[in-house]
Amino acid sequence: MCLAIPGKIVCIDGNLADVDFGGVLRKVNISLVDARIGDWVMVHAGFAIQIIDEEEAKETLRLWEELLAQS
Repeated sequence: MCLAIPGKIVCIDGNLADVDFGGVLRKVNISLVDARIGDWVMVHAGFAIQIIDEEEAKETLRLWEELLAQS
């Protein structure tokens, strides 16, 4: 099963971006998308694979929280 997690871009340096995953910053390769600071992206295996809107990102995070609370 493949998982992609939403995060918000806070800084860009070339093809790498600092992405905020709920207070945890990680370097992510953004060469596959045309992303800008402030964009929400879906990240899989260290690569941003899709730009999503904030509403979709927050709904995905809510669903993750719901799933984790059940386990």
